[in-house]
Parts: sequence; C-alpha cells; structure tokens
Amino acid sequence: MNKVLNAIKRAVDIEANSIISLSKRIDSSFLEAVELIDGCEGRVIFSGIGKSGLVAKKISSTFSSIGIPSMFVHPAEAAHGDLGMIRKDDVAILLSNSGSTPEVLFLLPMLKRFGLKIISIVGNVNSELAKRSDVVLDSSVEQEATSVSLVPTSSTTTALVIGDALAAGLIVKRDFKEEDFAFLHPGGAIGKKLLVRVEDLMHSGGDVPVVGKDESFEKLIYEISSKRLGMTTVVNDKGELIGVITDGDLRRAIEKYKDSLFKIKAKDIMNKNPKTIDRFSLAAKAANIMESYSITSLVVIEDNGRIEGVIHMHDILKAGVL
Repeated sequence: MNKVLNAIKRAVDIEANSIISLSKRIDSSFLEAVELIDGCEGRVIFSGIGKSGLVAKKISSTFSSIGIPSMFVHPAEAAHGDLGMIRKDDVAILLSNSGSTPEVLFLLPMLKRFGLKIISIVGNVNSELAKRSDVVLDSSVEQEATSVSLVPTSSTTTALVIGDALAAGLIVKRDFKEEDFAFLHPGGAIGKKLLVRVEDLMHSGGDVPVVGKDESFEKLIYEISSKRLGMTTVVNDKGELIGVITDGDLRRAIEKYKDSLFKIKAKDIMNKNPKTIDRFSLAAKAANIMESYSITSLVVIEDNGRIEGVIHMHDILKAGVL
C-alpha cells in the first residue's frame, strides 16, 4: 500500500513541479497569443487529437464561458467536410505534445489556406508544428507523472494550465466582470447568485405587512401572523418607513410589559433603525446583509422612503441563490 501512496504523491509532486517550471517560461509569446485572440473577429478554432484533443475541448469550453466565441474541430473530421465551419477571420489554436501529430500537421496547410493565424500549444518547440505556427506556447515537461512514461499526465496538465492562463489574461484584457459571466450562465447557481435581484423575490402590494405607529398590540399580532413573514413594517402618517417589529420583538414585549401589554403602541416597541435595500440590488447582497445582522428579512424601499416590498431569507434560499 505504501508503494501506491508513494506513487500518488510522486505524481502530484511531478505535476506541480511541471506547472512551476511553466511559470518560469511565461514570456511575450503569451501576450502575443492574447492579442491575437482578443483581436479575432471570428471564432477561436481549437484542434488536437487524443488526450490533446480532450484538453483542447476543455479550453474551448472555458473560452466560450468568458464570451469568446470558440469551437473544437477534430483534425480528421476537418479533412472530411468540417472545414466548412472555418472562416478567414478565425484564429486557430492547435495542441500537440510531440508537435509531429500527423493529423494535426495535415490540418495546418488547410488552415493557412484560409489565412488563419496559428497558435500552437506544443511540447516540442523545435517540432514541425512549432516551426509553422505564428505563436508558440511551450508546454514541454521534464517527465510524465507515472511509472509508465507514455501515459499523458504532466503534459496534458501543463497544456490545460496554459489554456487557463490565456483565459485569465483575456479576462483582464477585456475587463470581463462577474456580471458578464453570469449573463452567459443564467441556468446555474452562478447565474442565480449574480442575476437574481431583490425585485424578483420580494413580497409586494397586499402581501407586505404594514402598521401605523399608533397601532395596538392586537393589530401587530394580527399583521405579523397573517402575512407570515415574521415581521411588520411601521410607517408614519405619510406612509414612510420609520421602523420594523419582528416576532422576536413581540416576545420581548410580552416579557417586559406583562399586564400593560395591550396598552402599548407600535412605536413603543419598534426597531427605529430597520435594515433596508433597494429593489435593484442582487438577492445575494440582501442575503449577505441579513447574515451580517442575524436577521431574516429586509424592507425594500424607494429613494423617497416609501415601502416597495419585503424580501425574506426563505425566499432567497428557495430560489437557490445561496
């Protein structure tokens, strides 16, 4: 068993060292690649075969996720009709560890014929692929990570990291924001966190609990229990928010006032500094505020202080924002 654990640790160490070695080779060629991709008016065409092809597909997917039109073209399929997907304003990124993969080399002159600029992620900078590329990104490694050195491990990891590094550079180059990412991922948890706004989840109209500052304790109980939000807003004569009362405030009032309980008014027990938010804020921001103050709801108000609604933590959780 120790031999197995040693092999696992050795593999991790070798791959980690391969990435450290890569970081020392980062040079102007990476900037050239970023400039080519950023200036591309078409799509970024990825191609490779075997494990390099799988890495190419993953990098292509990453590029698409940050708003860079991208697609994978299998080199063998390209020679049998898929070249029709390629246009002269595209840029090609070809992956090959050896730099002498026949299928990839066969694709090269066809891409050149279209006038495409070629970026290669290649493990041999003296290879035929490297020599015929416009930009060469060195993905060479000293060794693979297993005792069977023919299994692509360190080499594929290094190529993948180069793709991620290019994506990181392009994110900065294009000033790509979280909101942009969410726009391209509306169906997932990321999209919900960065796209769902307070107005999408808030209770409004007749569903909002509201009492005047001079309302009786009986009215408070009714309003809080009937609206089922565990709280009620308190407004002045102009309808402006001046406080909130929660079911916790009711319990504390019962303990404090005892026999004189039904003589108190809303203004006597309300929190005069309620936490609020505007309708256009992200629901995730509302959740963060609630967590910070250990509360379960926020009042949604307009600039003039009038109440637009109430958003509750349960609604945020139910919507899958967190």
